[in-house]
Amino acid sequence: MTTASLFLIGIVAFLAALLTFFSGFGLGTLLLPVFLAFFPVDIAIAMTGIVHLVNNLFKTGLIGRHADWRVVIRFGLPALAGAWGGALLLGTLTHLKPILEYTLWDADWTISPVKLIVAVLMAGFAILELLPQDKQPQFPPSILPVGGVLSGFFGGLSGHQGALRSAFLIRLGLNKEAFIASGILIAMGIDIVRLATYEPAGWIDLASREWPALTTGICAAMAGAVFGRIGLKKMTLTRIQQFVAVAILAMAIALALGWV
Repeated sequence: MTTASLFLIGIVAFLAALLTFFSGFGLGTLLLPVFLAFFPVDIAIAMTGIVHLVNNLFKTGLIGRHADWRVVIRFGLPALAGAWGGALLLGTLTHLKPILEYTLWDADWTISPVKLIVAVLMAGFAILELLPQDKQPQFPPSILPVGGVLSGFFGGLSGHQGALRSAFLIRLGLNKEAFIASGILIAMGIDIVRLATYEPAGWIDLASREWPALTTGICAAMAGAVFGRIGLKKMTLTRIQQFVAVAILAMAIALALGWV
């Protein structure tokens, strides 16, 4: 990879890890689009998962002691089953034939099922972030295990787990530290399950060969986590959140059309 490409990955990983402390976006949601620009979708998802897991291990050391274990167990255990199912579905989708192949601007483009589904998920979760705060979905605590399954499933399928997790946990009355720490531990469990499920397909081996990009992403994300922890008490960065959501929407459209 070029130095410019590594610099872009590093900047995005740093800002993504920083923003996870202030907004509804997760590291995976923000980092996946930049990896998709350089790698096939299955490898990009695996690489994002590796960076996400290492970063969550690091953040556990920073803030993990504040986690509410009742929430982690009630939401996290069902999430593990959901992550396994989502990761298995992803493996199936990668083997399906292209939906459409076409020529545009003197170039050949391919729309594949896996790219289309990941694009739809990216767009859907980005639109959720653009909704006003009072319009954001929230679910009663009584269906917390259901939320765990759904969050885990989408985490295993595309890495998009944070938005749904937040929608279910927000009604529990947790303070900010407990809310974030509980989410970190739950996400870490999902990452472990999905990466273990990806492994038989060889995606982890292929992803690990791209060690310059992985190392850059991991180190930059750790730095972002440190700065985010320092500024944890600050308010949500709404304008940045909206800008990032629009950028992810644009990336989702490009992915759906087979341009990346």
